[in-house]
Amino acid sequence: MADRARTFVCGRTYDLRANTIRQIDEQTEGTPVSEADDEKVGALLPDGNRTEMLEELELAQIGCKPFDLQGFRESHLSPVLWSSVLRNYGVRNLINLLAEIAPTPCDARFIEPHEPKMTGFVFKIQANMDPHHRDRIAFMRVVSGKLTRGMKARLSRTGKTISLRTPQFFFAQDRSLVEEAYAGDVVGIPNHGTLRIGDTLTEGEKVIFRGVPSFAPEILHHVSLKDAMKAKKMKEALQQLAEEGVVQASTPHDGSPALVGVVGALQLDVLVERMKTEYGLPIAFEPARCEACRWVSSSDHAAFDKFMDKNRSAMAADLDDAPVFMATSAFMLNYEKERNPDIKFTDVKDYQQEMVA
Repeated sequence: MADRARTFVCGRTYDLRANTIRQIDEQTEGTPVSEADDEKVGALLPDGNRTEMLEELELAQIGCKPFDLQGFRESHLSPVLWSSVLRNYGVRNLINLLAEIAPTPCDARFIEPHEPKMTGFVFKIQANMDPHHRDRIAFMRVVSGKLTRGMKARLSRTGKTISLRTPQFFFAQDRSLVEEAYAGDVVGIPNHGTLRIGDTLTEGEKVIFRGVPSFAPEILHHVSLKDAMKAKKMKEALQQLAEEGVVQASTPHDGSPALVGVVGALQLDVLVERMKTEYGLPIAFEPARCEACRWVSSSDHAAFDKFMDKNRSAMAADLDDAPVFMATSAFMLNYEKERNPDIKFTDVKDYQQEMVA
């Protein structure tokens, strides 16, 4: 809750913090008022609604906690807005609020859409857009500048240059080659695992947009395959679906079957169906002896190597070869945390925290 809450007033929205009221057809920041009982507010209300509106606003002001930006960015509280896209109530308020309180997507500097140099952000990977070719499309939103077909772009995660030979526009099942795209456009870039969700492409500048974080899965299972001859194909399929974000795939160091992790059980059903229909691989799941997993790291290399050697049977590597500790229970996870204060256990991973120059 937050004092950014807004309420409907017969086709108007009232901003509790700024004490402004906006009519449905206003394009400005709204009409400033002294308080909710201002005559300007009353003049916009039908007869009989004034008392009820004042009571509801007073209740909202009492019940809403003061807005704290740091608390919002740490996920301790959330702003509340009442809006309706269908009736165009509060939409502008929502957009303005997001622009005001959301963290900047680029730590280096603020990037304007009208800048001449192209920058873009990969927000989605889709495998098997064309089942006949097993293609993978990275969907990128152009943030600034102009994208032209055949141009060279710098992949900030690796520092390498890639060629955008065949960028494409998609409309339902139809696709067309992109000759030019501008800020705000979404283009599809065919690739074979080069691009990941959260990647930044630029015309050479060393900037990076904050990547989409990965969260530690809550459900863990081993994947079993009836036909052992298709193990290599299953590994490739799991890698592609993990790049897409369907599941999180890890390879245990002890040689046990591949491990998949999901946040919700529905993701397992999606994985089974896609493996069967798109890759021709009927799979099953086996219980994993681990119940919790965390990414591990340390600035003390000696302590980290010692931890890895001691827990080799409980270690795995994720899609990016980052080390993952697999705990048999939440109790064991907390136990290892207490015994290894030099090791950092994290349940949120952003593989772009450090940009490769």
